[in-house]
Amino acid sequence: MTDQSAFKDHFSHDTRAYSRYRPGYPSALFAYLAELCPRRERAWDCGCGNGQAALGLAPLFRAVDATDPSAAQLAKAAAAPNIAYSQAPAETSGLPAGAYDLIVAAQAAHWFDFDAFYTEVRRVAAPDAVIALISYHRMRISPQIDAITETFHRETLAPYWPPERAHVDAEYRTIPFPFAKIDPPAFALRAAWPLDRVMGYLGTWSAVNLYRRETGADPLAPVGRALADLWGDPAREREIAWPIHLRLGRVFGPAGG
Repeated sequence: MTDQSAFKDHFSHDTRAYSRYRPGYPSALFAYLAELCPRRERAWDCGCGNGQAALGLAPLFRAVDATDPSAAQLAKAAAAPNIAYSQAPAETSGLPAGAYDLIVAAQAAHWFDFDAFYTEVRRVAAPDAVIALISYHRMRISPQIDAITETFHRETLAPYWPPERAHVDAEYRTIPFPFAKIDPPAFALRAAWPLDRVMGYLGTWSAVNLYRRETGADPLAPVGRALADLWGDPAREREIAWPIHLRLGRVFGPAGG
């Protein structure tokens, strides 16, 4: 994916749902990333989507540039005075060279052309810049509920996941990472949601959209019934966690793997 025409758009079909139902990143994650940077002049959020990561970075850096190839996602992006959004693929951002102290791709790097993206990272990175590839895995609620969502993910939707999604399932361990590695502490996204919010989140999965397009059926209906049997009062808010997986390093340090 080295140009706009090669962009695989799995999420612009319903940007409102994506913005409403995706969980937010913990502020502690961005504070930790900022602490690793010797300067906090400029950060780049690449593949920014609706701007969740950019918004988390904004209080910590003088300026945040956020890019995404999807005009529909950018139209719904969260605004802040020091965030500048632009439409561009991660591999050819159009951003200034040598300017960025932190480069972040949040739940986006698995869609990139890695070689082209890393060339762009080296071009725009400032000395001692940090790169963070952030991903979160499937939600954890309770063993019984998790068993239903795992079956939905691994069996019902198996033929409909884009191949790039395998990197998320592998917790980003399969993504090449030719930078000086930093071992991060553990982080997780956390929320307390009622049942309808959980169903809304499941509906943002790219495989759900493809299933609907190819079959004309809604795969969420049976899983919704199964979850309702376990949930009890659908208005009850249950605690949810999504473990975060990080590939983290210095751009110009000794290469890792």
